[in-house]
Amino acid sequence: MAASERRKLRIAFIGAGGIAGTHMRCFSEMDDVEMVAMADISEAALEGRSKEYGIANCFADYETMLGKVRPDAVSVCTPNGIHAPAAIAALDAGAHVIVEKPLAMNAREGKAMLDAARNHGRKLVIGFQHRFDPKTQFIKKAVDSGRMGRILFGRVQALRRRGIPNWGVFGRKELQGGGPLMDIGVHVLEAVHYIMGSPRPVAASGNVFTYLGDRKSETACRWQNWDHENYTVEDLAVGQIRFEDGAVIHVESSFAAHVPSDVWNFQLMGDKGGATWDPLSIARDDNGYMVNTEPGWLPKSDFGSAFGAKLRNFVDHVLYDEPTFAPAEHGLMVQKMMDAIYLSAEKGREVEIE
Repeated sequence: MAASERRKLRIAFIGAGGIAGTHMRCFSEMDDVEMVAMADISEAALEGRSKEYGIANCFADYETMLGKVRPDAVSVCTPNGIHAPAAIAALDAGAHVIVEKPLAMNAREGKAMLDAARNHGRKLVIGFQHRFDPKTQFIKKAVDSGRMGRILFGRVQALRRRGIPNWGVFGRKELQGGGPLMDIGVHVLEAVHYIMGSPRPVAASGNVFTYLGDRKSETACRWQNWDHENYTVEDLAVGQIRFEDGAVIHVESSFAAHVPSDVWNFQLMGDKGGATWDPLSIARDDNGYMVNTEPGWLPKSDFGSAFGAKLRNFVDHVLYDEPTFAPAEHGLMVQKMMDAIYLSAEKGREVEIE
């Protein structure tokens, strides 16, 4: 069948700024996708994306867009506070949905999203691209094959020395739900949880600290002049999550921390072997020796390739009923972990996860 005769997924966007541009670029390269509409409160964002990608149907209100265009699928690319209402509206309108991370502001909202998808028989996918990275897949296959035995411990680090966003609403808890844990820590946390086989979390403890973001900085850094007057999220979040199989994950995430340099990494330790994501290596005992194994070659491993893979998987999941690597159920479990770390920090003790 010629490409022009293939069924195309008619996709619309709720949110046209920031990350929506990456969604649009990736979808524009797929011959079985047609970008049919977008909605955003910013006229400038709509105008810019319309010129760049030729999307003619632009709306200030996503409810109006959903009613008039009736897309097959929707990408939700908004600040966290809009994820749940936008996704639920799209599901109610009969569209399949991919929503950027995190799933929502909290697990309660996330559960409502999953309920809407189930009630309407629609597919809901969470935008977790790091599980698509070839380095993540290398470790995942080693774990699944049993080479690392039972996973006992994971250490997750998403640390910026000084990387407080000076755009958007990343510093406003009432609009985002949290700070670096919700924005960047979620990426590494979801990858480790996925590799471990997505075990059920049962309890968490954590602490959050704000010491730089809520005041004007005189220190040179890459993103100057953030909105310190309205900064209500943490600079640093640390926590520990326990799972029903006895495994533990330790999490460290920061927008600003006094570390020598930025860190984006995770480690896993099992009873037969361990792994480090960067530099990629698997550590095991072999024939009486301690051996570190590295791949001789991997496919391209960067943000763009992993991001494109996650969107390709979404299209294949919707159009061709291929399995998804990132079901919304995984997003809900990760959301519960982050909620529990914040709640533990507030209460000063370990909390249970339902």
